[in-house]
Amino acid sequence: MENDEVLVKVEGLSKKFCKDLKTSLWYGVKDLISGVKGNKNERTLRPKEFWAVKDVNFELRRGECLGLIGHNGAGKSTLLKILNGLINPDAGQVTIRGRVGALIELGAGFNPILSGRENIYNNGAVLGFTRNEIDNKLEDIIDFAEIREFIDMPVQNYSSGMKVRLGFAIAAQMEPDVLIIDEVLAVGDLAFRMKCYNHLMNVISKNVAIILVSHSVVDIMRLCNSVMVMESGKPIYLGSNEKGVSLYNNLAKKENLYNPNFNVFIRENEIENDFNTEDDITFDIKIFSNFKIESAKLIFHLEFSSIRLASISSNYNQFELNLEQGENNFEFTLEKTPLLVGGYMGKFDLYGKTLKDYYGTSNTTTFNIIGPKVNYEGLGRSQIIALNHNWKKKN
Repeated sequence: MENDEVLVKVEGLSKKFCKDLKTSLWYGVKDLISGVKGNKNERTLRPKEFWAVKDVNFELRRGECLGLIGHNGAGKSTLLKILNGLINPDAGQVTIRGRVGALIELGAGFNPILSGRENIYNNGAVLGFTRNEIDNKLEDIIDFAEIREFIDMPVQNYSSGMKVRLGFAIAAQMEPDVLIIDEVLAVGDLAFRMKCYNHLMNVISKNVAIILVSHSVVDIMRLCNSVMVMESGKPIYLGSNEKGVSLYNNLAKKENLYNPNFNVFIRENEIENDFNTEDDITFDIKIFSNFKIESAKLIFHLEFSSIRLASISSNYNQFELNLEQGENNFEFTLEKTPLLVGGYMGKFDLYGKTLKDYYGTSNTTTFNIIGPKVNYEGLGRSQIIALNHNWKKKN
């Protein structure tokens, strides 16, 4: 099969739910009757209904990894359950070619009274593998899950970490054509998570298509070829990791304190706030003050995925900042910015002489470092910070 073969095709996918159980049951009866009569047209929302997923479209080919990101309630888990066949959509269709492995909920699909060994055979059969194929993979699965001494114990006695290790080992070691993963990389100790990362990189290289849901942008940047950002059930972006992560981070900050008289803009010397590592990035700051503020401070905060990387006060270089009544304009430049590929956020806090004199927080401004491309294969620089360095051989 060709490497550019489309394994997952999603077209106009939508799913709605009802907030009230009794109403939901009544709607279900009415929809069942309508379906029997041949009326399968998509319906508009009725009272107490809402779209959990609305109009999702994408294609996924062999060897590609699509990251699904969005905050709680965005519709990610519902979309995965539709893709895995656990629930039916109200509109649109999903076409999947090949075997599908899924890790959607911890321990999902396990029979609690059966042993880990028995559950391996059950799950393998669900994935479409014969007993001989499972026999050939059994030892690899047990070794990968690192639960050999507990493999004949009932799964109901497993910890959550043991369950997810076994579930991941089954789904990944069986090497299905399509692998669906929901947040499982956040579970387990660091050593096992790194083991999962390395295995997934190997799986992708073997032309398995992966759909990954994660709140960790590090996972997304490391594993995915592209991302889909979802909000309130709708896809609002599908494209590069850098732009998607930047948008996702910005969504996280939209509820923050916002003072309309305190605005920050990145100087428009680049298209769409895109920069390269070691570029200068200049922020234009406009503050409209209702009164004079002597000896004020601006503190710049740089963040990546809700992690604060740096805070810099205007007092650090003894910059004198006095605000006049009316409009005040300043600029702040990050010189030779030592950031690697990713989406970042900058914002400013305004204080008076002391930190007790707080006046407000600026809007959050996002920017992207798009090049040079980083390398996660051990051949270049990766992660967040570009450190100046030197290699030398000693005699």
